[in-house]
Amino acid sequence: MLQLKKLSRSLTQEIKEVCQAKLLGSILLGTAITTFGLYNVHQQADITEGGILGGILLLNHWLGVSSSLLSPLLDGLSYLFGFRYLGKKFLKTSIIATLCMSGFFRLWEMFPPVLPSLADYPLLAAVVGGCFIGIGCGLVVRQGASSAGDDALAMVVSKISGWQLSRSYLFTDVTVLVLSLSYIPVTKIVYSLITVTISSFLIGFVQNAGVSRTVPKGDVSV
Repeated sequence: MLQLKKLSRSLTQEIKEVCQAKLLGSILLGTAITTFGLYNVHQQADITEGGILGGILLLNHWLGVSSSLLSPLLDGLSYLFGFRYLGKKFLKTSIIATLCMSGFFRLWEMFPPVLPSLADYPLLAAVVGGCFIGIGCGLVVRQGASSAGDDALAMVVSKISGWQLSRSYLFTDVTVLVLSLSYIPVTKIVYSLITVTISSFLIGFVQNAGVSRTVPKGDVSV
């Protein structure tokens, strides 16, 4: 009996270690993909974002508040709400993801862009950039983490409203982009709408890929 208990504890510990390695690996890969796309595609093509990033630009334009103050303030508020609705594990993993995002941004910035500039092809840039962000962020939120305030905000909206995560991302992004029409030309907003639509869909797809769903008794899908 004692040997069985020791074996059980050993197996439990091994499972925990594997799960932790999987979590960290997914966060590392996800943040690497996201930052690579932002640096090599969006920044070169000058495509803006929705969510927190777009909110920072919006408030900076109309209120004159420094982005260096708005960024930690809005991210902090998003994490505060995320901690309240998503729990302590969310905050821990999000801190890891945020540090990874910062580290990979620093890494990419040490070298010139490795992809050709798509500034002359904004539609292609919107599609390619949306794919990078959607897949990268999807890998992070799949582990119940947030790489930035945008992710935390969408996850809270999803938790409160009961919407799918992809719909919550699209809602927060489109809301900010519509408000941004007050100072950004429509032509630029159109490409941003394309990229956030693609990224929102892919985040939800990656998050749920391979996850089995149980159908409640008596519920018949048509």
